[in-house]
Amino acid sequence: MKLYSLKNGVNPRRVRIFLAEKRVSLPVEEFDMETAQHKSPEFLAKNPFGTLPVLELDDGTLITESIAICRYFEESVPEPPLFGRSILERAQVEMWNRRMELELLAPVIDVFVHTNPFWIGKRRQVPEWGEARREQVVTRMRWLDGELGGREFIGIDRYNVADITAQVALLTARGALKLPIPDDHPNLAAWWARVSSRPSARA
Repeated sequence: MKLYSLKNGVNPRRVRIFLAEKRVSLPVEEFDMETAQHKSPEFLAKNPFGTLPVLELDDGTLITESIAICRYFEESVPEPPLFGRSILERAQVEMWNRRMELELLAPVIDVFVHTNPFWIGKRRQVPEWGEARREQVVTRMRWLDGELGGREFIGIDRYNVADITAQVALLTARGALKLPIPDDHPNLAAWWARVSSRPSARA
């Protein structure tokens, strides 16, 4: 079994944090975005979209998409449960993870792709779209601050995959976008301190 990853990639980091929480260790092959290694014929034979991460099982089966990889390990390594225990918890985690993906992570990625010079010549950039999405990141941080009032984690009372998705989104916002959590978002700041102090945050 092997994980193909990207050291600073948003979705690869999501999987690495998930695996660290599960205490799963496996061989990792880190790709280099600068050399376009993910666009090589050898890798495109594994994933025609050229995206990371990719999990290759011992029998050669390939699993792409970060949440699909996380679900594989949720089933094979049930403890600790990161998608919820009960039917209700699993539904709540699914709901909140989708919210974090659509309302926070996707806008963060759009801002990075459409406004960062790194992507010039690599992707078609629409700077106006990137700036519009930047505004959405700001408003969604305010919204999430309100949702976290009186809560330690997102959706349920334990750390879960929705927290991980929000965590990598805000880590990218802080770093690549220069959008830290505002000082007047105390609930979000307290949540950030909690998740950032977990050993898995260093994955």
